[in-house]
Amino acid sequence: MKKIFFSILVLISSLASGQQMLKGMIMDQSFPEGNQGVEGASVFWLYTNIGTTTNEKGWFNIPYKKEYRKLVISYIGYKTDTLEISNTATIHHFLTPDNELDELVLKSKKEATQKSFLKTINTFTVNSEELLKAACCNLAESFETNPSIDVHFSDALTGTRQIQMLGLKSPYLMISQENIPSIRGAAQVFGLTFTPGTWVESIQVTKGAGSVINGYESISGQINAELVKPFTDKKFFLNTYGSLGGRLELNTHVNTKVSEKWETGFYIHGNQRRAKFDRNNDGFLDFPLTNQINLMNRWQFTDAQKGWVSFINLRYMDDSKQTGQVNYNPDTDRLPTNIALNGNEKWGGEIDTKRLDASAKLGYVFPKLPFQSFGFQLAFSDHQQHSYFGPRIYDIKHQSIYSNLLFNSIINNTRNKFTTGVTLTSDRYDELVEFDHYRRTENSIGAFFEYAFDNSENFSFTAGLRIDSHNLLGTFVTPRFHFRYVPWEKATLRLSAGQGRKSANIFAENQQLFSSTRQIHLLSSGGKIYGLDPEVAWNYGISYLQGFRLFEEKGNITLDFYRTHFQNQVVVDWENPRQIAFYNLNGESYANSFQVEVNYGLLQNLDIRLAYKHYTIEIDYNSGKLSKPLVPNDRFFANMGYQTKKNSNNAQWKFDLTYNWIGGQRLPNTATNPIQYQLPQNSKSYSLLNTQITKVFSEKFEMYLGGENLTNMRQKNPILASENPFSDYFDSTIIYAPIFGRMFYSGLRFKIN
Repeated sequence: MKKIFFSILVLISSLASGQQMLKGMIMDQSFPEGNQGVEGASVFWLYTNIGTTTNEKGWFNIPYKKEYRKLVISYIGYKTDTLEISNTATIHHFLTPDNELDELVLKSKKEATQKSFLKTINTFTVNSEELLKAACCNLAESFETNPSIDVHFSDALTGTRQIQMLGLKSPYLMISQENIPSIRGAAQVFGLTFTPGTWVESIQVTKGAGSVINGYESISGQINAELVKPFTDKKFFLNTYGSLGGRLELNTHVNTKVSEKWETGFYIHGNQRRAKFDRNNDGFLDFPLTNQINLMNRWQFTDAQKGWVSFINLRYMDDSKQTGQVNYNPDTDRLPTNIALNGNEKWGGEIDTKRLDASAKLGYVFPKLPFQSFGFQLAFSDHQQHSYFGPRIYDIKHQSIYSNLLFNSIINNTRNKFTTGVTLTSDRYDELVEFDHYRRTENSIGAFFEYAFDNSENFSFTAGLRIDSHNLLGTFVTPRFHFRYVPWEKATLRLSAGQGRKSANIFAENQQLFSSTRQIHLLSSGGKIYGLDPEVAWNYGISYLQGFRLFEEKGNITLDFYRTHFQNQVVVDWENPRQIAFYNLNGESYANSFQVEVNYGLLQNLDIRLAYKHYTIEIDYNSGKLSKPLVPNDRFFANMGYQTKKNSNNAQWKFDLTYNWIGGQRLPNTATNPIQYQLPQNSKSYSLLNTQITKVFSEKFEMYLGGENLTNMRQKNPILASENPFSDYFDSTIIYAPIFGRMFYSGLRFKIN
């Protein structure tokens, strides 16, 4: 505190005397693009007591005199640099990681979920510390302790968790890995389960209109997962997990230094579930039988002196699921196509997916112009899914190529920055839906320009525009705008507006429909994709963040409101229980989302997070205006985390408790079903309680024990007509609550730094 106070006095006195100031930015190339500033780095003049620290964006201001020649920059975990200074030109300096440091004890506490007062776009970062608060076996389960993302099951058979934000499901989110769009197209439903949780270093969540840099598809927000990096990941890491739900997992990381500038990592993930459970006695598996092997080899090249950094990724995944009746045997019971049913058949299904990913990223910062850089991204994926659901077949092959070239620089000074570039994408789809083939190729080329002004104090804005030419969607313009203003101390007001559009992959995004006997109806509007026109929507948002201090402990409160208004939407209509219909919107469709969230450190090692959300989502169906089904209007969230102090061996206990109250949800219309297969118009509200206890024995070893759904909440009769799955009334898609009930798990983590 004395050092900070003294720095403030020096700064005030220098400003009062008209003394010259030196301004600069301290960065780390391994940080996510657009957020490379290092907070808390020490900057001081050699042989003087004049110094300061960098702010949240990595910027610093320090008094300058001609006799000051050597500027020292230091930060824990990095090499200390001494720069020769001869004038007040703005400095942009990259730190170099020090991989040969002795063991250090950090005195500061890093927030598990970081909300920024300085960023123009409403983005928060979920760090690895937050991800470890729950089982987090894959990316879909990484949001259990975050109130902004809703996690739910898509159906009663596949056990697949999907996410929603602002009341809209994941197809309206742009989900990327290291800023390369990844979970899209064929991977839309199951793709979140293809990224193991231990591979994720941090997650950046952007609400509302995002940046134009990564594409035009984002409508309700963006989620970017940063993977662990060979230069900073543990030399060896082992994680095992087992649950009373029959799920077993193994994760191993091995990182090796090849040379001074090259390092590589090998990552292995495997999970399986072979135990059969039917707790509600409906004759169907509560969870599918699964088996997955997931491999990744990652290379990182860093030459900080010359300004180069590069990543190369190779991934392969093989995932299989078996679902259906408990006594179903796929070797003997699978139904041939076009067979006449005799009443003795068993209902079952299999989903087999093989996926290959390859990507490369290259970045260069001009040594003499550190505010100027360029980047290149290139990615290829081959996704093949072969599946059947009872008598219904669904196969999809999706090959995708993505490339993005970016250039960053300034206009006159570092307050005025811009990013421009060109994006090329190509997607080839081949789908077999029962007996119908759907093939298409989507090619697009786009150019973008994004301007950012930041006075680094109380005002900033970002304005972006991209134009794309698409062989099926035509030529269109996508604008995005973000505004930040600081009305008073520890307060940030943000406004945003932007447009997004996407082609709806109606079958890949709604695969749960195959686990029913609903007939598929496509009502063409003359469009080029399934006869449908692309989806177009505007998103508008306002967010207010206020920091406070109560009883000497820090906290913050966030209020935000977002509205997504569709100009055109592909409506998924479930209101006739005998069919599912797809058609373009004829009328109005909108989603309003309001959220208030409070984060507070009640005690030094006790953190509390509270949140309330309210949704209003309405769609003009062909049968009239209705609220969106299976989305609760109200949700309440509470999370409490406590850690004991570390002893001399760095041992400690960690406790985490998460409570969710989910309000009532409108259910799809089942009034024309026989009375035993009819559901009420709305579900009842319910509560969920999850907890986890972690014992850290040392920096190398820890164990954890947790429980999910401790309230043992289970949906009654989740599968309609489960006793006769080949009847006209069989439906496993109306899921509003958990199926399995209470479940416990445990695991261990072992690591060598």
